[in-house]
Amino acid sequence: MLISFGYFENGLLVHLAKAVEHEFNHPVKIKVAHLDLSEYFDPGRRQYNGNKLLALIEALVLPGSIKTIGLFSVDLYIPILTFIFGQAVLGGETGIASVYRLNNELYGMPADNNILMDRIKKEVIHELGHTFGLIHCHNQTCVMRSSTYVEDIDLKDWHLCQACRDSIPGDGVPFKNK
Repeated sequence: MLISFGYFENGLLVHLAKAVEHEFNHPVKIKVAHLDLSEYFDPGRRQYNGNKLLALIEALVLPGSIKTIGLFSVDLYIPILTFIFGQAVLGGETGIASVYRLNNELYGMPADNNILMDRIKKEVIHELGHTFGLIHCHNQTCVMRSSTYVEDIDLKDWHLCQACRDSIPGDGVPFKNK
């Protein structure tokens, strides 16, 4: 399930859901939620606490959901990093991702919805990979490769490499038909 917290064009959410369905071979539901994020804001950093937002998503998991990703449009951080694009519970049910640092405009370039869509698709699939127990991959093009900078996201593909796909623990349910 994808839960949107913020304004996202419906087309973006639908396109994202289709990409996730394609990669994990499982239907994806979209839910739009409204929330006052002020309690997650750190005025000293002028960012939103990713750990607290992840805990919020964990509390919102609906029965029957296999995995849940919260989508945000705010600048995220965790105490040990300057910023994050997203994060997830390794082997858990939840993750978060934000488009804030995925927008070209933040880097002084013109807006490009295709690039934004590509980046958020990769970030969401990456975080979902963590929920399936995958760690960062050394394959240059694998979506599970670590991304410190937005350029790192641009260089990788939006698919799991075969080694990551094969290493999903359990019965590999998301990939049963691939």
